Amino acid sequence: MGTRGRPRHPDVLTPAEWRVVDLVRHGLSNREIARRRGVSVDAVKFHVANALLKLGLDRRAELRGWRGVPADSALRRQGGRAMTVRLGAIGQIARPVRDIQVAVDFYGTVLGLPHLYTFGDLAFFDCGGTRLFLSATEESAGGEPSCLYFQVDDIQVAYDDLRGRGVQFENAPHLIHKHDDGVEEWMAFFPDPDGHLLAIMARVR
Repeated sequence: MGTRGRPRHPDVLTPAEWRVVDLVRHGLSNREIARRRGVSVDAVKFHVANALLKLGLDRRAELRGWRGVPADSALRRQGGRAMTVRLGAIGQIARPVRDIQVAVDFYGTVLGLPHLYTFGDLAFFDCGGTRLFLSATEESAGGEPSCLYFQVDDIQVAYDDLRGRGVQFENAPHLIHKHDDGVEEWMAFFPDPDGHLLAIMARVR
């Protein structure tokens, strides 16, 4: 008699659970994750509950600080080299916009910035090597200052080093996006003394 049902996945979480957990670590609500993923809120709750059970965690909030990395991630192969962490060049600046298509037309067609790619209600442009990140928001786009994203060579080492210096991160390093060529974008966010958001980011091949 053969075994019935789906074979066991070779990682601590399934791909669907990883995608949801990374969005939880990014700070999105279940409703926002459902909209971003194009699934129901109940489906998101199901994946969150499964992840908590598998990881032995009690509350959804604990996922924000969980340090897990997918088994097939390039970051796992990077290996956490010992080094003195120095923040690199600013790799990205975020700006909220009310209408993503209007903003894409303005920054791309009117200003002539090279358009890198658009992903749903997110768009990216190249500003002489610094990436401009536009995200659609229903709130006023004039209040909060832009988020600065500092490039680092090894995000896990940088995260540990900065925490040792007293930096209070809002979440553990988590996968933001995996490009078609396999390059992974990892980020972790923390506030400055005035509560303004900063981030470290790494592009892992």
